[in-house]
Amino acid sequence: MSDPLSEVIALLQPRAVFSKGISGAGAWGVRYSEFGQPSFCAVLEGSCRLAVDGQAPITLQAGDFVLLPATPGFTISGFEPVLAERVDPKLAASPRGEVRHGRRGGRPDVRLLGGYFVFDSPDAALMVSLLPAVVHVRGVERLSMLVRLVGEETGEQRSGRELVLTRLVELLLIEALRATSGDDTPPGLLRGLADARLAPAIRQMHRHLSRPWTVAQLAKSAALSRSAFFDRFSHTVGLAPMEYLLGWRMAVARGLLRGRELSINEVAERVGYSSASTFTTAFSRHVGQPPGRYARES
Repeated sequence: MSDPLSEVIALLQPRAVFSKGISGAGAWGVRYSEFGQPSFCAVLEGSCRLAVDGQAPITLQAGDFVLLPATPGFTISGFEPVLAERVDPKLAASPRGEVRHGRRGGRPDVRLLGGYFVFDSPDAALMVSLLPAVVHVRGVERLSMLVRLVGEETGEQRSGRELVLTRLVELLLIEALRATSGDDTPPGLLRGLADARLAPAIRQMHRHLSRPWTVAQLAKSAALSRSAFFDRFSHTVGLAPMEYLLGWRMAVARGLLRGRELSINEVAERVGYSSASTFTTAFSRHVGQPPGRYARES
């Protein structure tokens, strides 16, 4: 595999989906405290307001999809002034059936499917830091179809449910992130892949991770001078080229060590180190323990 976005999703190891129907009418609002795990919301009909901490408020309408890779605190509400109900998602019990906010009777102003899942990877923080804080996608039918499938699957207890949900979440992530990449994307991997000059260099890093890359070699694949490449990469991705490469090598190494199918020498070679001792020194400095102990404790 050498597609950076696919590799990031694979290493994040998303699983364990929970979803619920939500509706609101009249004056309503809910303030969710920081959750830390990824969450998503799809608007099935109507419209509402979403205010994520640190981000500009946005109006959501039917067909919209929102992904919060690390779910900071946020408020979702109607458009009438109201004192928002406070909810701590880490403590609140999982409700059965649709949750209704605001006016109880009559047709709701908005219907949503909301949910969350978890990233099993110990490197999730690194991966999430390369993604936008808020992924807002409008009018992508493939996403709407996947959301409907997630809702159907979570509402039933059929055999193979966990595997199906894991695959559906992987597809949701890929489709949402595909639809988000562009020049107006915040610094991170998606913006780097949208840059015609930087994308070849990022793909080269992922495709040939074992090569002893230098900034000059990567700059050549981007058809830029060394200094221009360094500045453009740092500004666009949010990390210096070698910092990104080191983080990615350590993430891959941890995945290989958890699998316990390769020796430390083989892992070192796979991620671009000329010897096990050099790799052990770099891994210990980055992770906080030597690779052998990490593999055993995993």
